Amino acid sequence: MKRRNMVHYNLKLTMLGISFLFVLIIAKLIYVAVSNDVDGIDLKAFADNRNTEHKTLYASRGTIFDSNGNELAVDANSYTVIAYLSESRTKDESHPNHVVDKEHTAKTLAPVLEMEESTLLERLSRENLYQINLKLGISENKKNEIIALDLPGIDFVKSTKRYYPYGNYASYILGYALTDDYGEIDGKMGLESYYNDTLKGENGWTEYQKDAYGYQMPTSTPIGEESTSGSDIYLTLDQDIQLILENAINQLEDNYQFSWATITVMNAKTGAILGSANNPNFDLNTREDLESYLNPLVSFQYEPGSVMKIFSFMDAIEEGIYDGSKKYLSGSTILKDGTKINDFNNKGWGEIDFDTGFAYSSNVAATHLALELGTNKLKAFYDTLGFGKKTGINLPGEVEGTNTFIYESELATAAFGQGRITVTPVQMLQALTSIANDGVMVKPYIVSKIVNEKGEITYESNRTEISKVASTETINKIKDLMYKVVYGGFESSKKFAPDNVTLIGKTGTAQIANPKGGGYLKGEYDYIKSFAGLFPYEDPEYVVYIAVKQLVGGTNDLAKIVNNVVGEVAKSAHLVEKENDVDETKIIALSDYMSSLVTTTAEELKQKGFQVIIMGDGQYIINQYPLKNQKVLYGSKVFLLTNSISYTLPDVTGWSTNEMVTFCNLLGIPYVLNGYGKVVSTNLEVGAPLSPSEILEINLSI
Repeated sequence: MKRRNMVHYNLKLTMLGISFLFVLIIAKLIYVAVSNDVDGIDLKAFADNRNTEHKTLYASRGTIFDSNGNELAVDANSYTVIAYLSESRTKDESHPNHVVDKEHTAKTLAPVLEMEESTLLERLSRENLYQINLKLGISENKKNEIIALDLPGIDFVKSTKRYYPYGNYASYILGYALTDDYGEIDGKMGLESYYNDTLKGENGWTEYQKDAYGYQMPTSTPIGEESTSGSDIYLTLDQDIQLILENAINQLEDNYQFSWATITVMNAKTGAILGSANNPNFDLNTREDLESYLNPLVSFQYEPGSVMKIFSFMDAIEEGIYDGSKKYLSGSTILKDGTKINDFNNKGWGEIDFDTGFAYSSNVAATHLALELGTNKLKAFYDTLGFGKKTGINLPGEVEGTNTFIYESELATAAFGQGRITVTPVQMLQALTSIANDGVMVKPYIVSKIVNEKGEITYESNRTEISKVASTETINKIKDLMYKVVYGGFESSKKFAPDNVTLIGKTGTAQIANPKGGGYLKGEYDYIKSFAGLFPYEDPEYVVYIAVKQLVGGTNDLAKIVNNVVGEVAKSAHLVEKENDVDETKIIALSDYMSSLVTTTAEELKQKGFQVIIMGDGQYIINQYPLKNQKVLYGSKVFLLTNSISYTLPDVTGWSTNEMVTFCNLLGIPYVLNGYGKVVSTNLEVGAPLSPSEILEINLSI
């Protein structure tokens, strides 16, 4: 009896304990249900984080265009190929949404993705994975090729990268931008860096409720803000002139040894940079051969040599102390402190007048004039021309140069561009504009305008006059002196003159300061050779400046490059025709032929006197060059790209370099230029199919 009571008592205790525990659980559940914070955890935020997807909507980066509307820097889509492995994605077996046949999928994708079939099969065979990445960074064309295979379970994740259609074209001007780990594209160099905030726009965001697989729930209404695209930037670069300079630099590289070279052509009236090329340069897409982040146009400073005589003589003329017919003894002169100044040949040319001294690039002539001017006047004139301070051009990394000479010997050497005077190419270009504008100097610029996503122009560059540095009489005299350098000086100087336009200019050969301190380098080729010129002589429209460090060659070699460049630019700008009084009715502004019928458009252009190059056998035009509103000379080539599925090589013999490059760029085919001048042959026969996977080798000759 006692035992039964004990059992009954224990049973009651057990039931009481279970009831108490149940009450505690109910109480905890009630507490959790009504409370936002449990054990230091915000339950609402925890649930939101698990069920809410927050995505950044990345803004499209602005495009950089040249003056002709050609895209130089664009956003390009790239894709990651993914494979869904989980059978849970398939709700209807007749329309599978996962990889069903792994062997077939691996075998089919392998040649397209250029991967080993075994590698793909190993990835597709991994267990307990919802999805897996197969390959990163494929192109839009490759994506479309895979879609056409109709493989179940294969999908794509879109991303964006910066793409430069012309490779190493104006590489130090454009710079480059990279996509970071968060999907942002940021400029790292050049204009991409300088205008990064303008180009990148503002990101938006979206937020929505997601299901267990991460997809937006049908009942969820997304919230957020749209992104704002970055602004587009239009440059002053002219495609034809830029290509002329790029080809000239390539020719220099192919035929000579040197440390670096830079060449620029600028509109002398406005200050717009029309082309600027450098070597070394690099491919903007791969960044191979990137050796320096410094743009030679604005970041290299050096002693300029005898091109500086343009400005020391100009100051002497302006101050009224110059007498071109006055004679002096060339060869050498000794300063008060005992410093001996020699002409470059150490012996001179006997007794000559100062006009001849300029043509012969006499250091002694420049010294006599500088001593008569005095330090304060010459230094102040150099300062007025902008030497020793930044021009303010819209490019990163500009340096000031130096204009700090004090003593008599420093004054003498500064007159012929050595010693305590260093310049940048852009400073030299700026100073030269005074010769084209009746003594008025204008500021260089390279950005023409900036346009926001609404199409509104938010910035526009125009001619900016800095100051009038010299009188009309002075400018006319210095132009006359520069004319005599090219057409009445040494035989080597005469080689600078092209056949089709009158060029005026001045050569320079500057010693290179020893980087370890103390004097100059003594090697045979330890010089910076340069040429500063303007054309046409009568009313200069263009400035050209080239500088080459440690060129294994002489003035004749530099002259060949300048001669070709100036001649090609003159033809591109129709300066030759202007001199021959061409009929203005033969210069025609093109219409917009996009989406037009090929046959009728071609016939219309032929009747106007153009050579029509039809690319492909399509029915409609999908691209053209030159673009609409561009002025084209009667008889020039007009390229019409059609909506064809294949393209072949026409007979390109005799085409210019620019025409050939235009042809290749319109088709998007890779090419290599061998030589300089007109097309003489290619590695493919006429009528051969053209493909983005095969390089077209173009052989050129003058």
